[in-house]
Amino acid sequence: MMKTTLLILLAVVLAACAGQKNTVIFTPEPVQETQKQEETPESWEIVESQNGASDARLPVWVRLYLDNNVRELETLDAYSGRYMFVGESRGENFNALQQWANNFAIEHDFPRLIVQRVEQRFFNSASLYPDDEYGEYFASMIREVSDAEYSGIAKEQSFWIKKKITIISGEDTETPQVTYSERYEFLVLVSVNRELLQRKIREIMAGIKTAVPPTREQAAAISRVNRTFFEGF
Repeated sequence: MMKTTLLILLAVVLAACAGQKNTVIFTPEPVQETQKQEETPESWEIVESQNGASDARLPVWVRLYLDNNVRELETLDAYSGRYMFVGESRGENFNALQQWANNFAIEHDFPRLIVQRVEQRFFNSASLYPDDEYGEYFASMIREVSDAEYSGIAKEQSFWIKKKITIISGEDTETPQVTYSERYEFLVLVSVNRELLQRKIREIMAGIKTAVPPTREQAAAISRVNRTFFEGF
């Protein structure tokens, strides 16, 4: 059902993680609610950051990201007319993570950011799984977006924090277990010209050809999502 899409995304993740022990996450926005429900609940506090030992002096964009409000960045005057994305890498090896942030390459890493937002847009519009809703068009769209070249992109800022993570398991038992860990999180803020990105995505949409023609219902769904694609994007 979603096999094709998962294989594409798996290839992207493996390419990003090759040679690293740290978990690498490319995120257009904080983790989706559906993902959060599947993870073990955890609480955290910032014990150190690039600006010092307290989280009181976090940059606005970092605070918005941590509060799940990264999309609000696009309403700020400083980023008017631009889409905002955040690349994230987590782990315990500070030097490796810092190297990742320093070497963050727009032409190589941005497609991984945009493909997740495009995929989420299709998920949000589908009443079924996207592979069923749009047929081969969906997988073709994800592949083309991942392989495309983009212009108007800028690496705005980077920042790191260190979190103390608390995980409580077995809360419904008499002896719940509490575990603690610490990890670094490096964030890279990326922006792209809104008009140029929309133009590029429309070009990709118009050029997609599938080996199996969509059914009448799938064609209607494709037409519908293409017409309204940038509403809430």
